[in-house]
Amino acid sequence: MSIVVCVEKLVKVYGKPGQGVLVHALRGIDIEFVRGESVAICGASGSGKSTLLNLLGCLDRPSSGRYLLGEVDVSQLTDDALSEIRSRYVGFVFQNFNLIQQLTVQENLEVPLFYQGVPAAARRRKARELVARVGLEERSHHRPMELSGGQQQRAAIARALINDPLIILADEPTGNLDTATGEMILELFDRLHDQGRTIIMVTHDPNVSRRCNRTITLRDGLIVSDERKTQGQ
Repeated sequence: MSIVVCVEKLVKVYGKPGQGVLVHALRGIDIEFVRGESVAICGASGSGKSTLLNLLGCLDRPSSGRYLLGEVDVSQLTDDALSEIRSRYVGFVFQNFNLIQQLTVQENLEVPLFYQGVPAAARRRKARELVARVGLEERSHHRPMELSGGQQQRAAIARALINDPLIILADEPTGNLDTATGEMILELFDRLHDQGRTIIMVTHDPNVSRRCNRTITLRDGLIVSDERKTQGQ
């Protein structure tokens, strides 16, 4: 199996401004993710799961340790280099959707390709394909405020796929949705996983983690369990 993420002795320490207090969010963790995995990262508030997701998504840098994304060591890259890595290798799905309110669904999907210099015709074609894949063809020219929560999350998932990322990171992707709508979003993630996508999601919901084929639990910045489902579970 192909390893897409390798983390070695990853440490993240935050300082509280004006207090002289250090918070050890991650305390030297080692972990690998292979292509095609569906992984739930669980743990109580303050366990380090959101910090880990931010580091995996190149939104932050570790205090020490090594992080390989694909074959690139991103641990000590410059801000510009991290931005480039994010745009090409990582797809994000957030609890609050993070769509640009002034743009339509179609335009939201085109934004990442615009910054990569993709020609307009190619941007429109790729965005239309993904809008159709998540079932939003009739809503492609609507703005986020005109969509339901589930429709906004489907748009966010389509945007996460626009650059054909190496990994998809999801932070409580059903947290703002009712049960029925959340189930629809999880079914979409199931289909992406069946297509071979690598999905890593932070969740506190057992119903979400049960659908993943691997569950990692953090406590006080350390991995306390790492369980993979056997076939048939």
